[in-house]
Amino acid sequence: MAAPVPLDRMPPTTTAYVIATAILAGVTGYFIGQGASINLFKEKQGWPNGYDVKPPVDSSDEELEGESDDESEDGNGEELANFKDNVEEVKLVLVVRTDLGMTKGKIAAQASHATLACYKYFLKHEPESPILRQWENMGQAKIALQIKGEDELLTLQAQAMSLGLCARVIQDAGRTQIASGSRTVLGVLGPKSVVDGVTGHLKLL
Repeated sequence: MAAPVPLDRMPPTTTAYVIATAILAGVTGYFIGQGASINLFKEKQGWPNGYDVKPPVDSSDEELEGESDDESEDGNGEELANFKDNVEEVKLVLVVRTDLGMTKGKIAAQASHATLACYKYFLKHEPESPILRQWENMGQAKIALQIKGEDELLTLQAQAMSLGLCARVIQDAGRTQIASGSRTVLGVLGPKSVVDGVTGHLKLL
């Protein structure tokens, strides 16, 4: 193996090239180091635990961004019973229509709308309700049930309201999978025995 040629014995052009290369490498290394120190080259973070999650092919950007579905306008808060002496569990039942052919994601979105609608209804009309406070403080129990049509859904809502329960129906905005105005989910919030008297005959979703 030939011995390396000393720098002072190299031709001037070669010496200049070696020096320029060394300077360029040093400058490049410096800026890469600076960039790394401020996380300039940090890999973009995705979902937790490194899961490479992608929306389903049939999902909608609009639904991923959230829908502003409306709750039904039935009731003005006067129908709500106080249930001030209630000592049993308070729960929220979400009655979901299965005849609309909603996907799991759509159902989850509509059920979320119904949950929020019941909560907001109490905050608007009975913010100090013992029922709402008890539900909040005891884990916000929820159960999803199924129903096959709109008429039965509205009948259950009327029955629940007649018993003083909070009962809100969600009407879809119609931007994704189903027709605008479709009534999708009924949320019923109140003491367990009273709620079961209205929805106890329904099957789990």
